[in-house]
Amino acid sequence: MSKVYIVGAGPGDKELITLKGLRAIKEADVILYDRLINKELLDYAKEGCELIFCGKKPRLHGLIQEEIHRLLVHHAKQGKVVTRLKGGDPFIFGRGGEEGQVLKVENIPFEIVPGITSGISAAAYAGIPLTHRGISGSVSFVNASNPDNRAVEEWEHIAKGADTLCFYMGVRHFPKTAQYLIQAGLDPNTPVAIIHWGTFTHQKTVIGTLENIEKRMGEISNPSMIVVGKVVDLHKDLQWFEQIAVEQLN
Repeated sequence: MSKVYIVGAGPGDKELITLKGLRAIKEADVILYDRLINKELLDYAKEGCELIFCGKKPRLHGLIQEEIHRLLVHHAKQGKVVTRLKGGDPFIFGRGGEEGQVLKVENIPFEIVPGITSGISAAAYAGIPLTHRGISGSVSFVNASNPDNRAVEEWEHIAKGADTLCFYMGVRHFPKTAQYLIQAGLDPNTPVAIIHWGTFTHQKTVIGTLENIEKRMGEISNPSMIVVGKVVDLHKDLQWFEQIAVEQLN
């Protein structure tokens, strides 16, 4: 019987996928997978499973979203079990909702399998708790790919709406984002962490402030998660993963 699983594969460390997500990989006749998943997860696919890469790099798209929709419908209507394997969580900047809507229109049964989004996991692997007693009691996840498209009022809402801010897809334009946040009222000395390839063994964390982080932007690139807020200061006490990764490589 045909079914589509829209699965969050987590941020990169293959052990962070859920048991249900792993089962969906093992059951699949077809897997459509994204660029940022850990490719080792595909080793769990059964013999004969068709693997289709449909990832998108910044400014260099592979299969466009409409083609992904077409492939999901096409394979499901052939009576196959299809697993759509996404980095992070499918419903947090993952376009899983759009894919689910298409399947609903086509009367194709589907399940959503949540995954650990990079805003949570990359920060944890960098030793940065997004909430912490006495420091942060709220978190916002923000798409930062086009900072110039936001009105002044939106930036004020973002700056004042939560104690900790997690910016996705924002490395390229983060110097602009930082300036907008300062103009919206955030202290220029607000700590910033940029976590490159979070939870992978080659993870790298760069620390600065809204005012000076631009000086260190050349040290990292996409994919990176950006965390802004006082909780970033806890990195110096709680960082754990990068040291373990270095020891394992040596």
